[in-house]
Amino acid sequence: MSPAEYQQLKAFARIDGALLAIVWIGSFALYIKGMENPMLGLISMVAMITAPFFAARRLRKFRDFARDGVITFRRGYAYIVLAFFYSGLLFAVAQYVYFTYMDHGFLLAKFTEMANTPESVQLGLKDMMQQSLNELAAMRPIDIALNVLTIIIVAGFILGMPIAAFVQKKQGARSKGQEVSNKSKIENQ
Repeated sequence: MSPAEYQQLKAFARIDGALLAIVWIGSFALYIKGMENPMLGLISMVAMITAPFFAARRLRKFRDFARDGVITFRRGYAYIVLAFFYSGLLFAVAQYVYFTYMDHGFLLAKFTEMANTPESVQLGLKDMMQQSLNELAAMRPIDIALNVLTIIIVAGFILGMPIAAFVQKKQGARSKGQEVSNKSKIENQ
């Protein structure tokens, strides 16, 4: 990969990382609102699950428009890892801002409320959940943001493999659009 191609890869990964971060920030906002409205919580989970498919779609667009329909596994993998890294940075900043300036203990109070439900007491989870809540309460917003960043980077390394394997296209393989274009060029001659 030449330096220009690497710059191109990073530029597209930054843009698509920002778009992926928007999906995750929206999902997180819906999750917070979903504490009071279960339907929003469900939409949040669906948005979170679709994020890797969104990344694969953006990689396919990069392959088809910037790479002329050809991308190797290594380049696709690097693209996904970088996109997840950039999105993780933005999402971690959003998490930090939320927990520093907006949360004011709301999420912890909702988790405590869930821990005190008769179901959790009946299942014997109250003590374990209380210990986890104490640990969560002791975390600073920067700790939460860095944990989220680490999780997203690791997810990028893991999910990058199947996504890159699925989207890769070798030099000899042509897309339908290229085949139709070539057929029309031959017919016009």
